[in-house]
Amino acid sequence: MTAVRLSRSGRNDVIARVTLARPETHNAFDASVIADLAATFGALAREAPTTLRAVVLAGEGPTFCAGADIAWMRAAMALDVEGNEQDAMAMADMFETIDTCPVPVIARVQGAALGGGMGLCAVADLVVAESGARFGFTETRLGILPAVIAPFVIAKIGESNARALFPGGRRFDALRAQRIGLVHDVVEGEAALDAAVDAAIDDILAAGPTAARAAKSIVREVRGLGHGSSKWHTARVIARQRTSPEAQEGFRAFSEKRSPGWNPETDD
Repeated sequence: MTAVRLSRSGRNDVIARVTLARPETHNAFDASVIADLAATFGALAREAPTTLRAVVLAGEGPTFCAGADIAWMRAAMALDVEGNEQDAMAMADMFETIDTCPVPVIARVQGAALGGGMGLCAVADLVVAESGARFGFTETRLGILPAVIAPFVIAKIGESNARALFPGGRRFDALRAQRIGLVHDVVEGEAALDAAVDAAIDDILAAGPTAARAAKSIVREVRGLGHGSSKWHTARVIARQRTSPEAQEGFRAFSEKRSPGWNPETDD
């Protein structure tokens, strides 16, 4: 049985749903989960903007992701430093594959997101959590540390919050996760969680397919650029997009007071 399940929904199957499918382990990471996630998101990244509009990342059962599988971690303890580096690099590559996926990624979080599950929240673009969900960088309580996820998490929540939360490993609630920027929407109950995810999908589908991807990409592209470099880069990006067929259709639709052709509400 695969550790990760992929399904499609929406008109023309433009929504991908990637589900961690190990509820018996609370969707904890092991080598198979890491490999399956990397392969799945690697394949999704190659799809065209019009065939794949959004990805929903979820966990089957009561827990989103409880971090690393204990049996897998125990096996890693028997490896030498080189073997552990290879294990860690595989996980780092997996997070990077999700982080750089050109498609907007929505994380649907229930139950708990701990350890590596926090890394999944960090590499998602929009995180919707049920109010009862619990979060934590719990690695230090096992004598290890949140090293591989650190670059992604710090980019999301900032150095100050990371310094406060990394060393002690205390768990915290969804409202604190929202305050530090890890979570964007907090809702009550599973039905509201699904409704919030659907609303987020609707927002993405209302945007132009290439515009949505470019808008996601530019956040990463301007990171670390100086003022002059970012000025020229953003000018080039908007110039290309303004002259695209998608932008022309968007402005025509606005002027004609109709939905653009990419909108699912548009009549076939």
